[in-house]
Amino acid sequence: MAGRVVYFSGEFVPEREARVSIFDCALMYGDMAFEMTRTFDGRSFKLREHLERLYGSLRLLEIDCGLTIDEMEEQTQLTLEKNQATEEEGMDWWIMHDVSRGPLPVYGSLWPEGVKPTVTISTWPLITHMGPFAEKYTRGVDIVVPAQQALPAHLIDAKAKTRSRMHYKLAELQGQRIGEGSWPVMFDPDGFMAEGPGWNIFLVHEGAISTPEPRNILQGVSRATVLELAAEEGIPLVERNLGRYEALQADEIFCTSTSYCIVHGRSFEGQVVGDGQRGPVVERLTEAWRQRVGVDMIQQAHDYAAALPAWLENEQQANRSALAEA
Repeated sequence: MAGRVVYFSGEFVPEREARVSIFDCALMYGDMAFEMTRTFDGRSFKLREHLERLYGSLRLLEIDCGLTIDEMEEQTQLTLEKNQATEEEGMDWWIMHDVSRGPLPVYGSLWPEGVKPTVTISTWPLITHMGPFAEKYTRGVDIVVPAQQALPAHLIDAKAKTRSRMHYKLAELQGQRIGEGSWPVMFDPDGFMAEGPGWNIFLVHEGAISTPEPRNILQGVSRATVLELAAEEGIPLVERNLGRYEALQADEIFCTSTSYCIVHGRSFEGQVVGDGQRGPVVERLTEAWRQRVGVDMIQQAHDYAAALPAWLENEQQANRSALAEA
């Protein structure tokens, strides 16, 4: 418990000491690229794909982080290994990359050694993310359409994953006002379905999958995994413009993201999707995902839910002890 370290701009520091300056561009402008990756059975899943997207985002933001992608991958693995020893065997992890261009030059006198990009690699036990999520695998999620729209590509390219995500937060707040626990899917200014805050959406009709075309969305690594699995399973899949009409004709709707992989939508705009239960395509893709990663992510989430109260108590006690000794 506790004792985790963070790669922080070339050094490994205790987690509680990894602090970004209030003058950093990340805080001033949301000028930061980031990635979230997870492990299965202790091994990172598609880390290289996440890092390739990170470096694509950095190129768009014109940030040279000072590390090659190979060096970033090496330091990521080292960070994971250092922290895995703090948990019992069997714990899976979030891996987080955050890169900004560093403090604003106007405040540069605070750094006589010179300002440089802020680069952090951190890991976090996945139990706190997936334990509370477990019930959603069974119950499903209620998808709604908020007033907030997706940002069109001619304003800012959604394919770059940055911390400038106020439209995501506003969509979440509006979704909560529609109904507690609702999942908001944003539409683009042309009236077509785009994405949720941090997740991609898929519709199933008569055994075939449709998903929004990639012009105004973050092209999720998990989204790409579904495209791969559907091809392997022989399930037809097309990227195309989708609206409310298509969603309301769907036999199944599902959402994908790095942490939970795939979860079904039980309703769309208050109308039940199919019978509200996990459908055959979702089941088939989930099983294919399990086979690929060697982990039953649904059972793991339920195991984490049962273990979470004791884990939190131990974590808090460890941190209280560390503070008392400081």
